Amino acid sequence: MQKVKLPQKIDPAKSAMKRSDYEGVIASKDLVRLLDAVTGCNDYIDVQVKFEVDAQGLVIFHGNVSTEVTLICQRCYGELAHSLDLTFCYSPVQGPEQADEIPEAYEPIEVNEYGEVDLFQLLEDELILGLPIVPLHAEEDCKVKSEDMTFGELAEEQTRQNPFAVLKELKRDQE
Repeated sequence: MQKVKLPQKIDPAKSAMKRSDYEGVIASKDLVRLLDAVTGCNDYIDVQVKFEVDAQGLVIFHGNVSTEVTLICQRCYGELAHSLDLTFCYSPVQGPEQADEIPEAYEPIEVNEYGEVDLFQLLEDELILGLPIVPLHAEEDCKVKSEDMTFGELAEEQTRQNPFAVLKELKRDQE
């Protein structure tokens, strides 16, 4: 099956009425913020999106996005290959007031004045949120072993006198 390039802007309501399914790719060069967050990324990001109307009559779209990225291990500063395979489920809304009415199973996404969603930006946000906060190799795969790591020793804290000890002495004197 040939992979096609997905449209950047899409109208979820129209696509749901047509029951559209998209399976294709996004060029990683179009996702600048993702490329800034990683040291490397596959040339193409695989995406599947399905638009539909649920039993409550809400327009929803769901699917998954997957790619391979390269990160820097924060322990050994070597390259770390990381696979991202994320699922999402959104329901388009007109404003923040309407977002409160959406069931918790769906993530509200605000549409622009034309009723469209920027699919690239939405999927880029998903990928960025899917990145690990602190990328690390598995301990057995990392060049830096636990024996090689050094930890500082804390100096003993000086015991300070409680500032209220004087009041305690005054109270004792008055008794």
